[in-house]
Amino acid sequence: MNITVKEIASLVKGTIFGDENTAITNLAKIEEAEKGDLTFLYIGHYLKYFKTTQASAILVKSDFNRDRTDITYIVVDDPNKAFFKIIRTYLEPEFPLSGIDNTAYVHPDAKIGSNVALGKNVVISKGCIIGNNVKIFHNTVLLENVEIGDDSLIFQNVSIREDCKVGKRAIIHPGAVIGSDGFGFEPDAEGVFHKIPQVGNVILEDDIELGANVCIDRASLGSTILRQGVKLDNLVQIAHNVTVGDNTVISSQTGISGSAHIGKNCMIAGQVGIVGHIDIADKVILIAQSGVSKGISKPGTYFGAPAKEFRHAMKLEAHIRNLPEYAEKISTLEKEIEELKKLINKA
Repeated sequence: MNITVKEIASLVKGTIFGDENTAITNLAKIEEAEKGDLTFLYIGHYLKYFKTTQASAILVKSDFNRDRTDITYIVVDDPNKAFFKIIRTYLEPEFPLSGIDNTAYVHPDAKIGSNVALGKNVVISKGCIIGNNVKIFHNTVLLENVEIGDDSLIFQNVSIREDCKVGKRAIIHPGAVIGSDGFGFEPDAEGVFHKIPQVGNVILEDDIELGANVCIDRASLGSTILRQGVKLDNLVQIAHNVTVGDNTVISSQTGISGSAHIGKNCMIAGQVGIVGHIDIADKVILIAQSGVSKGISKPGTYFGAPAKEFRHAMKLEAHIRNLPEYAEKISTLEKEIEELKKLINKA
């Protein structure tokens, strides 16, 4: 980077306090920033670093106390969003992969679009359709009839099983498994479990991003579906026949059981567990480590195991924390009642 504060302020529609010609050569966290760096401050936790930061410029809100004169301020409505807009504009990463490596295998019946790049040991099986401008990195395997949409980026060691479909502009991080068998078994009279064939597929619509080691099971019948714009963190498990609605985001170590239906624009935090065969409404927020044991029909924030409406859950948590005090009070009251009984009996 070699830009000025004036250019940055123009990009993020900010107001400058200080030298508009200050040169910026890098972006950095406030606690690590050095001369020539631009940083940002958007939550109070990081305010402690402001007095010692060596940054040349900083993105702040309008009510920030600009008491240092050796730093240039760019005032914006949302420093967090402004900072990431700058990253996307000036530091968008490039992934240098071009052409088809001579160790890659492409079946003669596969259809490959223009400007496709395949890394070392990539396998493209019979009937696959690969769109334009797709990059598939080393050791990734696509089994029969897989479709990959235009402008998708698939990193190394990804496995996509037969008949699965990936939309346009997908980003799939290392180790993801798409289309593994759903967890379907039926016990016989002796309690021995027998595998139920999983004959469906997985459909990922456009603008999906999957983190490292995500697992999405194929449907037993029909499709497991992630709708447009869904983002999954690392280590998320999606079971067979689940549907996840548009623009829902799911954090690490969350597991969703079979045939659950998740609505649009939901936010599911880490280590949430969701039982199968339930519906969750649009615009639901599930706080970390919640356990969802029944359907949720209204938008809102939920917490706990079993998950409850957030305010109600917080009241219950407060009572639980006070249980020792309650127990002591109850014991005292019981003793007082016994004393009163004795007095009444004497009378």
